[in-house]
Formats: sequence, structure tokens, C-alpha cells
Amino acid sequence: MKTTASLTIAAALFAASGIASADGKATYDTKCSACHNAGVAGAPKLGDKAAWEPRIATGMDAMLAVAIKGKGAMPPKGTCMDCSDDELKAAIQYMVDAAK
Repeated sequence: MKTTASLTIAAALFAASGIASADGKATYDTKCSACHNAGVAGAPKLGDKAAWEPRIATGMDAMLAVAIKGKGAMPPKGTCMDCSDDELKAAIQYMVDAAK
């Protein structure tokens, strides 16, 4: 009984922290890739180090704020209106990692 309670608490903590819930590649593949693969309307392409470098320099909080608010042709949350902030952050991290 004690083990089950411990596992339940651990699962809740992981879910609350976003560790278990955010899969950046899946979010990217389903919500971001249409624009970021082709560079539509100036979107930085996946893996384009030069395009991502100045964005990465602003830090994750700033990049997340831009994704939430939208910028240029990208509407707020891009095409992921149902994404949580953690899911958006994971997708951004996936793109950042691809640019390194």
C-alpha cells in the first residue's frame, strides 16, 4: 500500500512539473513543422544554427513569451492553441537542440 501511494505521488509530481507531459518532437512534428521545416514567412528553420542563434541568446523565457504571444506571421501559440506552456517550451527546446 505504501509503495502504491509513493508511486501515485511521484507521478503527480512529474506531471505537475511538466517532465512527463511535454514531448517536444511530437509537438513540433504535429504543430510546428509546417512552417519551421520550410521557413514559411521568416520562421527559423529547424536545424538552421544562424537563424536560431540570436533567438537562443534571448533565453528560453523570451522565446516562450514570443511563441505564446505570436510574432510577425506566427499567430499566438502558432498552430497549437490547445498546447500548454510546457508543451510549447518542449517544442522550442527541440528546435533549439536541433540548431546546436
